[in-house]
Amino acid sequence: MTGASGVTEVGTGRLRFGYGTNGFANHRLDDALAVLADLGYQGVALTLDHGHLDPFEAGLAHRTAAVRRRLESLGLAVVVETGARYLLDPWQKHAPTLLHDDHARRIDFLTRAVQIGADLGAEAVSFWAGVRPATVAPDLAWDRLVAGCAEVVAVADRAGVPLGFEPEPGMLVESIADWRRLRDALGAPPAFGITLDIGHCRCLEPLPVPDCVTAVAEHLVNVQIDDMRRGVHEHLEFGTGEIDFPPVLRALADAGYRGLVAVELPRHSHDAPGVATRSLEFLRAAATAGRESR
Repeated sequence: MTGASGVTEVGTGRLRFGYGTNGFANHRLDDALAVLADLGYQGVALTLDHGHLDPFEAGLAHRTAAVRRRLESLGLAVVVETGARYLLDPWQKHAPTLLHDDHARRIDFLTRAVQIGADLGAEAVSFWAGVRPATVAPDLAWDRLVAGCAEVVAVADRAGVPLGFEPEPGMLVESIADWRRLRDALGAPPAFGITLDIGHCRCLEPLPVPDCVTAVAEHLVNVQIDDMRRGVHEHLEFGTGEIDFPPVLRALADAGYRGLVAVELPRHSHDAPGVATRSLEFLRAAATAGRESR
């Protein structure tokens, strides 16, 4: 059932649906936030990017404070996402990563993201490993990843901001098992949680999607949600892939997850309000179905 606050109650928990601003790339950030609040979303996954709180433009503290006021006035929670495609390099998508020779630029960006997250009152800051460059040996790439993550963890720990590290198909850390290996290499710091993309679970994990949720429930700080097909890393609108969503949402609720469940459709900005409308309707119906199937 959906209460007056717009929060959907499922099973033993309460799910809060959000939407990623990378799916509103053609909107001003203020306008995107207003649309999502008007639709009934409870939060946003804010991708730091050109025009959407660029961390490298002047007046960052002032701009961040303005965004926080806007979020609070609209009643929106926030997580910070760091997957902007060309923010650091106008020629290479996502470069440099923590694996590149100039990985210090990525560390600087992630450090800025953590500070922005703290200033926004964000529930988590999410990041990923990156694709290993062909010129970087596997062992060196892994060592760079561990060292870079350790720096970011130290900053996040001081700032009191939870980190959600996202396994991403095709990247050096692409699975839950890879994430566990990385967490162990870091000494299992409390601030180092997981961002779980539900579509990625269908794409490559050996477990059924609801079981993936259960497997990482105690470390879960951020959830991205989208449809997907086995073996194909393509974020799809709900109902156009292979995922059965009611059991997934029930698993999240039963796990006691309290963070945002944010729609992740970064290639759908051409119809952002329409996609966002359909997505929330779908998720609310799936949540109800999940509750009623108990």
